[in-house]
Amino acid sequence: MTNIIVVFARIEDAKGIKNILVRNGFGVTAVCTSGAQALGYADEYHDGIVIAGYRLTDMICVGIKESLPPGFEMVVMASQRVLAEVSGSGIIKLAVPLKVHELVSTVDMLSQGIVRRRKRRREKPVIRSEKEAAVIETAKQLLITRNNMTEDEAHRYLQKRSMDNGTDMVETAQMVLALK
Repeated sequence: MTNIIVVFARIEDAKGIKNILVRNGFGVTAVCTSGAQALGYADEYHDGIVIAGYRLTDMICVGIKESLPPGFEMVVMASQRVLAEVSGSGIIKLAVPLKVHELVSTVDMLSQGIVRRRKRRREKPVIRSEKEAAVIETAKQLLITRNNMTEDEAHRYLQKRSMDNGTDMVETAQMVLALK
């Protein structure tokens, strides 16, 4: 699920946008009225989408964009005249009056991009330090001698246990070594 933060100066506007998104199958992580609140929520997550009005109670939308963590996309909704004043890279502009299908398709497109980036990040090979590699190797050697496993079996055992426990392989190897 993509983290979506909706921030408008008027809470009624924010809730209205949230309702549109929820009716179209999106989950909204937070609804707020100030840029500080939105940035507070954004700091809790690695990535997501911020949907904002131009002017908030404490800043304008460009201030939020400049302070967002790098994995966040931003959609600004305002009148065509006000949107002409919005400058900055990485800001998608939607004119009001709002066309629901434009909002939904924009959020869907951004959400798919975030999912693709997450997938690429997960598929990137893990680079371990020499110390971490040594811990894993020691745990494998312990499994080989104690349980008569091959190196392949010991490696698969550590992999499976780490997946089952939701830990990384180094932590699993440390648990195996702790049980000597």
